[in-house]
Amino acid sequence: MKKRIKGSCTTILVGKKASIDGSTIISRNDDGHEALDPQRFVVVQPEDQPRHYQSVISKVEIDLPDDPMRYTSIPNAILDNGIWPAAGINSDNVTMSATETITTNSRVLGADPLIDGGVGEEDLVTLVLPYVHSAREGVQRLGDIIEKYGTYETNGIAFSDNNEVWWLETIGGHHWAAKRIPDDAYVVAPNRMNIDVFDFDSDDTMSSDDLKDMIEKYNLNPDLNGKYNLRHIFGSATIKDTVYNNPRTWYGQQYFNPEIKQDPMEQDLPFICHANRKISIEDVKFVLSSHFENTKYDPYGNGTESDKKLFRPIGINRNHNVHILQVRNNVPAEIAGIQWLAYGANTFNTVVPFYTNINDTPAPYKDATGTFDLNNMYWLSTTTALLGDTDYDLYVDMRNDYELDAMSAYREIQNQTDAHLGQNITEELEQANEKLADKALKLQTKLLGDMVIMGSEHMKLRYNLND
Repeated sequence: MKKRIKGSCTTILVGKKASIDGSTIISRNDDGHEALDPQRFVVVQPEDQPRHYQSVISKVEIDLPDDPMRYTSIPNAILDNGIWPAAGINSDNVTMSATETITTNSRVLGADPLIDGGVGEEDLVTLVLPYVHSAREGVQRLGDIIEKYGTYETNGIAFSDNNEVWWLETIGGHHWAAKRIPDDAYVVAPNRMNIDVFDFDSDDTMSSDDLKDMIEKYNLNPDLNGKYNLRHIFGSATIKDTVYNNPRTWYGQQYFNPEIKQDPMEQDLPFICHANRKISIEDVKFVLSSHFENTKYDPYGNGTESDKKLFRPIGINRNHNVHILQVRNNVPAEIAGIQWLAYGANTFNTVVPFYTNINDTPAPYKDATGTFDLNNMYWLSTTTALLGDTDYDLYVDMRNDYELDAMSAYREIQNQTDAHLGQNITEELEQANEKLADKALKLQTKLLGDMVIMGSEHMKLRYNLND
């Protein structure tokens, strides 16, 4: 098997009664092993979807159905390790984000070893999203694939439609479990097994048929109460979790529930949570961009050097893209699917609300290559984040003003588009997306230019006497 490329992401899920406008939301920072990995935003048409699929990494071969739907995708620009579609929304407004790399333990892997020739993150969106008409159906199709072909890694995968949000975690080589997120709840999921309490008899859970039997057969349940906590059974509780994973969940939960005090290293932070207010897209983006602001753990803050380096932040230099997949319930189905998207480290970017009932995407978001190009949003965004990192305190107010102006402009375009649709909906949505991309490119370019102008006055290479 070709060497596996590991990533490490952060996921946020929001049920329809927990969001500010009744939308379902699944979102994820698509983080990689390397700091830079150019990304593209594309539409895959049915005629371009393979009927016979072969993975680059594992070489697994799978015949696919002959009736795929159109779907959006965020593939790598450089395809040495395969497509890696990351996330998208299909023409039935079903969303999928894959994957959140998660942890496991030796007891599970001894009972159900990983499969070198199985499927993995590279493959999953391509194999599932074009063929499913609901989130629940997406869970079942992916589960069937895991059982038949196996997987070489342990992952968490999110699905949604306009009604339901689901979270699936792969377990060992051939097993899986999934849980429906309650409508009034949210989830913050880092790189560890996240599902805790699990009821095998509930209509809001699904799993491989023999999962419960495997737990009993191999004595995998460590709990004394006879109940099933999948994180305890299949996951880890390592020292790495206390500094790499748990603090991200802690910070997200503190943001949505500041009245609840928890330890950032706690191994049993809850999976299902209920916020003290309705959750907006801006809230989700803030958490996915966050680096422990207003705590001693902020790498840009005033804590000790030890504190600032103790925990892995959510917003990090290895953010390749952030996607927030929204299915709205207060608009017609033709305009319900919105793929909010930004590239690069999340500290100096904004998510743009692209409509997904389209046949093409704007060039600045579609045409990235491995060549540096400031006319492309991937490279423009990564450059802005790099400069911002050199003096965060100097640039942060400028960033905040840019973010307010940009998000306001995007929402104005979206509101106008929603209110004035004609007969040629797909064409009109593509035109709206072009306006959004043009505005995003102009505002990001202005931000970078303003930062260069301000930063030039603060260079170390200066002298206080003029010639």
